[in-house]
Amino acid sequence: MTEELNLEKFNDEDIDELIKLSTSVGWDYDSYEIETILSSGAIFGFKNPAGKIVSSAAIIPYNNEIASIGMVIVHKNFRNMGLGRKTTQKCIEFVSSDLPIMLISTDEGKYLYERLGFETKDSISKYLCSKYESARQVKYNDLIIEDFKRNHFNKILDLDEGAYGVRRETFLSARIKQCTQCKVVKDINNKIIGFGISVQGPVNLTLGPIVAPDNETAKALIDNLAYNHKGYLRIDITSRNDCLTNFLKKRGFENVSNPPVMIINSDRMPERNNTLWAISAQVFG
Repeated sequence: MTEELNLEKFNDEDIDELIKLSTSVGWDYDSYEIETILSSGAIFGFKNPAGKIVSSAAIIPYNNEIASIGMVIVHKNFRNMGLGRKTTQKCIEFVSSDLPIMLISTDEGKYLYERLGFETKDSISKYLCSKYESARQVKYNDLIIEDFKRNHFNKILDLDEGAYGVRRETFLSARIKQCTQCKVVKDINNKIIGFGISVQGPVNLTLGPIVAPDNETAKALIDNLAYNHKGYLRIDITSRNDCLTNFLKKRGFENVSNPPVMIINSDRMPERNNTLWAISAQVFG
């Protein structure tokens, strides 16, 4: 019964339980990913009297201009009790009522989110790869790709702000600390024009965000981040042209789903400049 459950805001002490909940539905959150979520936003959910977490939902506000909801999970033994709706509603109430809030829905969750006022505005494409098909690191004309250095951070912030529509300093700082690789790409004049990040999870090396001025630069970043990786890879790309999807297929990626992007207060969404090619992860928007 819901009256025996407590709705709480979680903290670092709850990370192990949140990993167990994630694993129970086949999702691969680990402690590093959850720490990044907690440092950037908040996670709410229900616990039973024994302290077991049975539902969760995370919200990450970016500079009081936009927020992203994710990690919406309900344990299979506690479904059809309204926990997903109540947990998500708690996230919505955590921020201002006029703030645009976005999420990437599962098929099962779409009806719930529509009832809460979300509307489908776009979609992303989730790609997985078991073997990256590139025997050598490809050279791209007039592009210089380097490992991230601390003096690159402000430029990365600027590029991300243009791509995402809002400055995400706290999140990007945490993501770079968590990352496996962070690469910047420079043009022939030594100007930084894009960047990409990879993060190793329990199963996949996730590529994103990828911010670049054009297709070819995005491909160069993906090739550099994925080159010589021996395990599984994942990338979630924004609605884009066929050039990038064809490139991913040639590299061994397979499109496994195209979940909808749903938004409340979409008329208040900050403007983006069409340079975001892959998102960090669905929870981060």
